[in-house]
Amino acid sequence: MKIEIPTRSWDGLLIDCDLATMADTGEAYGAIRGAALGWKDGRIVFAGAADALPDRPEALCARVESAAGALITPGLVDCHTHLVFGGNRANEFDMRLNGASYEDISRAGGGIVSTVRATRALDDAALLQESLPRARALVDDGVTTIEIKSGYGLDQASELMMLRVAREIGRQLGVSVRTTFLGAHAVPPEYSGRQADYIDHVCDVLLPEAARSGLADAVDAFCENIGFTPQQTRKVFAAARDLGLPVKLHADQLSDLGGGALSAEFSGLSADHIEHTSEDGVRAMASAGTVAVLLPGAFYALRDTTLPPINALREHGVTMAVATDLNPGTSPMLSLRLAMNMACTLFRLTPEEALRGATVNAARALGLSDRGCLVEGMRADFVIWNAATPADLCYWIGGSLARRVVVAGQTVVARELAP
Repeated sequence: MKIEIPTRSWDGLLIDCDLATMADTGEAYGAIRGAALGWKDGRIVFAGAADALPDRPEALCARVESAAGALITPGLVDCHTHLVFGGNRANEFDMRLNGASYEDISRAGGGIVSTVRATRALDDAALLQESLPRARALVDDGVTTIEIKSGYGLDQASELMMLRVAREIGRQLGVSVRTTFLGAHAVPPEYSGRQADYIDHVCDVLLPEAARSGLADAVDAFCENIGFTPQQTRKVFAAARDLGLPVKLHADQLSDLGGGALSAEFSGLSADHIEHTSEDGVRAMASAGTVAVLLPGAFYALRDTTLPPINALREHGVTMAVATDLNPGTSPMLSLRLAMNMACTLFRLTPEEALRGATVNAARALGLSDRGCLVEGMRADFVIWNAATPADLCYWIGGSLARRVVVAGQTVVARELAP
């Protein structure tokens, strides 16, 4: 049935395209071939078969464009990054290849604390200058929403600086940035040997100030033998709950401390890494609706051998997301598509699972229900690709496939390459 819309009321209309809507339509990828995509005021107003449009599409919109048969997907969502930081840790890459473990490097004064020193040495402008190119690389590759964590400041001034810079990145690139307070990332040098005192400082000073400033959308912690105990993490999460902030967790990456279940206990948005999460932890995540965020970049960089419990996640219906974990020490990855490829090759996700993991499921891991699929009413965040099929986005290792990146109806990247 043809639709009837007031004359030229839409802001944009693309015809001659194939959509991977990622909606649950019963079709793989929610695919619609021979489709059209229309938007108005930053929202999708049409995503369907082109033959449902009027015979003269230009009656709907003053700007009607042919996509020349191109594939269009929702904008990608990178739901776990640490991309705001100072310095470089390529030396630790060298050390690992010469036999040092992640734990060895951390205990020797490297790891997170080395990035803390480099980050604290910068001001807002310098930190933005270092971080902006990393965010731009993600956007150029099709990312329209980015989560950015603090956690390399570990004092009030530096943590707030990181969150401010994260917000500024979103403004400068025209994309959506969600900020996460990660004060419980490591023990700063001034609290060496006083881990419990530092957690008190996080709960009593740093976290309330981040909440008061309005700079934090969520709270995270590093629950691990080289990080913080489950009891300390629970204290941080209780403080976050009292402040009305949702939580997520670096969970069970190096050992099973029950992190998956701990995140679920606090109705966590996500449990991230989860290589060592037990089946009981998976069941708890399923019951709480906590998303499993898979981070194959860190698995790859650390040469890990313990796979996340993918089959258990599938069996219990836990939603799986995929992210870059972009950080200076264990996942210096500048492409979410590469993370999708690694999720397929290393973790054995299907291409559809990987693309869902980087769109609609990743949005859910951030508590966002207004993006991640191409359906009426959702944000007009989408990417026009130089790709024949959705599987191509996971198949190609590297390269530039994004032809146009659109956020809330506004083009932020345009490469009019031949399809």
